[in-house]
Amino acid sequence: MTTHRMGLAEFQALIERDLPMGQWLGFRVEALGDGKAVIRMPARRELMRPGGTIAGPALMTLADCAMYAVVLGMRGDAVMAVTSNLTIHFLRAPKPVDVIAEAAMLRLGRRLAVIEVVLFSEGEAEPVAHITGTYALPGTGHRPSGAVP
Repeated sequence: MTTHRMGLAEFQALIERDLPMGQWLGFRVEALGDGKAVIRMPARRELMRPGGTIAGPALMTLADCAMYAVVLGMRGDAVMAVTSNLTIHFLRAPKPVDVIAEAAMLRLGRRLAVIEVVLFSEGEAEPVAHITGTYALPGTGHRPSGAVP
């Protein structure tokens, strides 16, 4: 059985059609495939916090979207997958420039996917945040005998 893998253009269309927060934040998918994704979030005045840095909630949203992209890049049928855990370590203040998320699948199981994301300020080699997360994957529609619907 071949599993559908969502490509870059298809995931970008999903952002624009079904993920209004990602659309508002201006997410642009730069790479998607082989268990990896790269997504860019343009710097905007609305995302800045005192001190001239990008706000943490925007960084978390970018990381979560990158994790979702990796999941759908491996299992395009899992559009109903949901975040079950996200842990973020803020390492340094991001510069007021675009932020790049580089995500990679660590483990893809039947029910869970574990993903790692590193965020960078554009043009900088040192990461601004390190994220690990788990996505709960939708079931196949088959329930064990005696399961309650």
